[in-house]
Amino acid sequence: MRRSRKISSILTIGILALGATACGSDSSSSASSGTDETTSAAPSDGGESSEATTSDLKVGMAYDVGGRGDQSFNDSAAAGLDQAKDELGLEADESEATDGEAESAREERLVTFADAGYNPIIAVGFAYAESVGKVSEQYPDTQFAIIDDSSLADSANVASLVFAEEQGSFLVGAAAALKSKAGHIGFVGGVQTPLIEKFQAGYEAGAKQVNPDIKVDVTYLTQPPDFSGFGDPAKGKTAAEGMYDGGADIVYHAAGGSGGGVFEAAADAGALAIGVDSDQYNTADPSVQDVILTSMLKNVNVAVFNYLSECAGGTCPTGVTTYDLSVDGVGYATSGGQIDDIKDQLDAFKQQIIDGEITVPTTP
Repeated sequence: MRRSRKISSILTIGILALGATACGSDSSSSASSGTDETTSAAPSDGGESSEATTSDLKVGMAYDVGGRGDQSFNDSAAAGLDQAKDELGLEADESEATDGEAESAREERLVTFADAGYNPIIAVGFAYAESVGKVSEQYPDTQFAIIDDSSLADSANVASLVFAEEQGSFLVGAAAALKSKAGHIGFVGGVQTPLIEKFQAGYEAGAKQVNPDIKVDVTYLTQPPDFSGFGDPAKGKTAAEGMYDGGADIVYHAAGGSGGGVFEAAADAGALAIGVDSDQYNTADPSVQDVILTSMLKNVNVAVFNYLSECAGGTCPTGVTTYDLSVDGVGYATSGGQIDDIKDQLDAFKQQIIDGEITVPTTP
């Protein structure tokens, strides 16, 4: 059995000004799933290093669709890699998936890295689960990490970096209900996978904690195996327009690059939207910035940097590491000041979740 690791010391995170997209997972299991040991780690605070070090690591980063520059999930992972390059002095190369590519293309991307001596190799997103499973067996001396999937928890050379997305989504759902004048809000998911359903479940639970009678519209842009819903702003805009036209006044997206369309629809409707994964207020076009009520923060950059720091220290972790509210692995953004007046209420909900007084569902 491989070890399962749940981060247990508080992260003091300097959130990098990057937007991030939610990428789904085929597994919603907890950090203890399929393991017989729980250990703790001391994650980095994400701040500046007192002295840059030099590492002989060669890191391969395999992005999901959109790659670096998507102002989304991939960019958050890239931020962690950039920090590791700056502070640890490691070498890295990057490659990205293309929309609609075959599973064999993802597998070949990982094999190319492994053959070239890159170690460790990080796969960004659940869509790599099958490929990481195959390639990690072919290259047992190479270390792998996968973000947003825990199905490989027992693999001897794979680390699963996962998040309690439902907890952060609960908080922004509460914010939406507290700010909604219509008592009617919406959720746009990129692709209907178990992980994106965690975002939906938490959002609905948080909203109903505040207002049991609130109406929540839900739309998914695509169904697996079509993952274009994470990179189609036009579809995101159309879905959100339907919600605003139907009476919703706040829409939360967990749709990656498609979220830009949600922001556009909010601006056109004179309504509000909620971003995802990192503080999208800081990366959105100025024309839509003011419609972003808050963002659900998912600190992928911290997870990537922590993993690479441990590898640089001599031992790459394996098993599952979970980032949740107790370590600020997820949370909510306050940029723009639109939720300053309800921050105390949101922080009270956060503490109740941490204390176990509120259990957030992971399925709608």
